[in-house]
Amino acid sequence: MTSSRKLLGHDVVLIGIMAILAACGLIYEYLLSHYAGRILGVVESTIYAMIGLMIVSMGVGSFAAKLLKDPFTSFAWLEALIALVGVTCILIIALAVSASAILPDVIAEVFNLPPDLVPSGGMLITLHNIAFFSPYIFGALIGFLIGMEIPLIARVREAVYGEHLEHNTGTIYGADYIGAGVGAAIWVLVMLSLEISKAAVFTAIVNLLAGLAFLFFYRDKIKFPKLLLLLHLLILIIAGFVLQYGENWVSKMTNLLFQDEVVFHGSSHYQHFTITEREVIEREDPILNFYINGRLQFSSQDEHIYHGMLVYPAMMAATSHDRVLIIGGGDGLAVRDVLTFSPSTVKLIDLDADLVKLFSEQAGDVSADYKQQLVNLNNYAFSDPRVDVVSGDAFIEVDKLLAAGELYDVIIVDLPDPSHPDLNRLYSDFFYQKLALLLGSNGAMVTQSTSPYHARQAFISIGKTIEAAGFRQVQQYRQNIPTFGEWGWTIATKQDVPPRLRLASFEQLPVAHKWLSRDLLIAAFEFPANFYRDKDAIKVNKLGSQTVFRYHDKAWRGDLGLYLD
Repeated sequence: MTSSRKLLGHDVVLIGIMAILAACGLIYEYLLSHYAGRILGVVESTIYAMIGLMIVSMGVGSFAAKLLKDPFTSFAWLEALIALVGVTCILIIALAVSASAILPDVIAEVFNLPPDLVPSGGMLITLHNIAFFSPYIFGALIGFLIGMEIPLIARVREAVYGEHLEHNTGTIYGADYIGAGVGAAIWVLVMLSLEISKAAVFTAIVNLLAGLAFLFFYRDKIKFPKLLLLLHLLILIIAGFVLQYGENWVSKMTNLLFQDEVVFHGSSHYQHFTITEREVIEREDPILNFYINGRLQFSSQDEHIYHGMLVYPAMMAATSHDRVLIIGGGDGLAVRDVLTFSPSTVKLIDLDADLVKLFSEQAGDVSADYKQQLVNLNNYAFSDPRVDVVSGDAFIEVDKLLAAGELYDVIIVDLPDPSHPDLNRLYSDFFYQKLALLLGSNGAMVTQSTSPYHARQAFISIGKTIEAAGFRQVQQYRQNIPTFGEWGWTIATKQDVPPRLRLASFEQLPVAHKWLSRDLLIAAFEFPANFYRDKDAIKVNKLGSQTVFRYHDKAWRGDLGLYLD
């Protein structure tokens, strides 16, 4: 009886440790995938590549585990090593990427080189590539180490029982799968909202505590237990320092990758925000640039061009603009321009309530001075009583509007580019069909449609998809935005008159704009010769097909800049 109780106690310890480590392993996998997506830019393919690499590395680690002769000592050292790598990986990646990015400028400054002679190529390219793909290096390393855990814990359990266990593998894998499920839930519910270095530290600490528990229970079977205990305590001290100072260190290294001074960093459950500031002598106010996950969303020096081109054609093409629906646009800049047309109501649907909060008068993490600049930028749009903000997934929220029998004169879709499958569905024929049902018979719908220069096929596909959704008139137009380059939009109506002719019927803009003019808007509908040469071969983005996402991903993959969050 005593022996059975002892074995049961060992099982509780070993299976419990395995479940905890499985949760940590999955969080490491998600954490590095998430971070690699921020650095490498192509989020979806990067995440898939990282997860695939870590799974393969785990398999290699499983094979390598048979080379370790002492499972007790090996497992104890293994957990200490995984915790050490976990607690330091984000800092090392951030240091490597920032150092490789600024090295050419440092060399130029040391040797007093002119701007056109800043060194590039050769060894600098090699160092840049190593740093750029350092998340994969750490992913492979952690995956390799995690892969050793199950074979070693299986051997430990059989050594404790003193015999071959028939269901040993199934028991351990059961704990592993359940633990991984718990880890996934923790990642979604908790870790996504944490600063990335803190998420890594908390995971490593749990990993370390599991290692300490193993060390305590099997200290008599482990070689050099005192040295291992000292190592665990040392890693715990390192984790404390990273927990205290890591966010600031990562932030400072990140700031080196932006041309302008970073004045704000913040995270929501969905994304990471960065605001930079540039003082310009000719301007009374500094230039603010707003980034989400390292990608520039707008610059205060020219956002009025983008938002004017987004809002004005639709408001002018519709015969009425009393009721306006905006999808996306959580910065309130499109709302600002819509309000100049004196609508009765404006409903805005944005997934991220924290983004709206950042650009409203609500208190937040941003300092009072910059909060004032942000609300000045959108002219206190979210304080206007005509504006109703709904926080939610637009794909779902539009169904609620349809169920309520809502109709709108103008629908403005101001979403990020379709760089992720979740965004791709908001560029699908199915989604546009829903918007067609929400649009009044004399209304107009417009959506930003990525760059017709850099992503021509994606741009044309968006236009064809809207045509397939049942709108009578669909036209595309473009304009140069200095910060972004050539950008494009698609406008659609249920009227017989094409939107461009509707705009041409105006003698002047109904609401003055500091950049736009009637003739400029009309000219924006002109495209280069043969721009639509292969339109028939370009596919419609049907729901689930990922067509626009693939066009966009292929086009932009080589053009993305390097930013780190």
